[in-house]
Amino acid sequence: MATINIGLFGLGTVGSGIVKIIGKARNAHAEIKRICVRDINKPRSIDLDPTLLTSNPDDIFNDPRINLIVEVISDAEASYRIVTRALRAGIPVVSGSKAMIARHLPELIDLQRRYDTALLYDASSCGSIPVIRNLEEYYDNDLLLEVKGILNGSSNYILSQVFDHDESYDSALKRAQQLGFAEADPSFDIDGYDSLFKLIIITVHALGVYVAPEEIFTYGISHINDYDINYAREKRVKIKLVAQVAKIGDDKFTMFVMPEFVTRSKYIYSVDDEYNGVVIRGECYDRQFMFGKGAGSLPTASSILSDVMARLHGYRYEYKKMGYRGRPAYTTDLPLKVYVRFKDTDIPSLLPFESISERYSSTGVNYVVGLIKLADLIANRPLLDTPDVFIANIPTFFTDLDK
Repeated sequence: MATINIGLFGLGTVGSGIVKIIGKARNAHAEIKRICVRDINKPRSIDLDPTLLTSNPDDIFNDPRINLIVEVISDAEASYRIVTRALRAGIPVVSGSKAMIARHLPELIDLQRRYDTALLYDASSCGSIPVIRNLEEYYDNDLLLEVKGILNGSSNYILSQVFDHDESYDSALKRAQQLGFAEADPSFDIDGYDSLFKLIIITVHALGVYVAPEEIFTYGISHINDYDINYAREKRVKIKLVAQVAKIGDDKFTMFVMPEFVTRSKYIYSVDDEYNGVVIRGECYDRQFMFGKGAGSLPTASSILSDVMARLHGYRYEYKKMGYRGRPAYTTDLPLKVYVRFKDTDIPSLLPFESISERYSSTGVNYVVGLIKLADLIANRPLLDTPDVFIANIPTFFTDLDK
């Protein structure tokens, strides 16, 4: 059996995990030949041959032994340069860069076809959970109705500490940072963008349609406060940051990322700490659930290894659904039921609700529950960014099927 000779870009948390896990995998038939890093002299947490290290990408691209590039760097622009250069050179790539892939996926698909090579990225969406390949291969039909779940471990850890351990939001965020689940600047996770980029990638493999990030309503948990938490507890629900794509009839679908009131009967209610959980719903098989660690050195590295071994057998994504007849069209012209908490911002007057079913006002806090079109939430997105406003989805899709 042929050997995979890897040129690795990045030796941070995930890169170090890849070095460890490939060393343990006896049947991987893979070997790391060169590793490109920014600083060769930086202290490392793993022991490795220093001659493997280089700071010059050309040392990897010009090495005739290397037949697979793996990139796990945090710089999205550099990731884009590496991946596109590799594809144009006919070198298969495994990538974990969700932001880069989500922003450039149509171009990356075109490059794969033009240069007859492959880009694999299961690790970009949900870490150790094999969502992409399952959507690509097992759910390779048009009976899929919904993919929904908790796609970000950092925000989920914070909310788990709040709802399961009665910790304050600020304290839970600090703990997540101390444990390495959240960055010093946690906005990428808690404002929903990590989940958004994963959802975009998932949607391409679920429905065969690409939607650009700026077209999708994305709202995180950074404005949550004690009132929202207590309101959820009174309703006997948890607040989770949820990403979802759902078909609305046969010819349309929608997608968004929002905090959601999750009832005890839902699978994702019990997805806690840094774990991810994904529910896949279809016309003929009801709901199926995938659960696992969505981030971290070894869980993500295990997903990278899976892609490496897939390349050993010549695997590539075929993007079959992009060629299906009657693919659904993206729409935001549909009502959502939402909870909006506010203090000084006059939400009922400023947001065009179709109807309001619940309203509360006091000197300290106010809230409304009502129906509003997703398009109107997108149009009024700046209004929702004010510090005294928090919004959460109250799910209405497919509730009749869950009874």
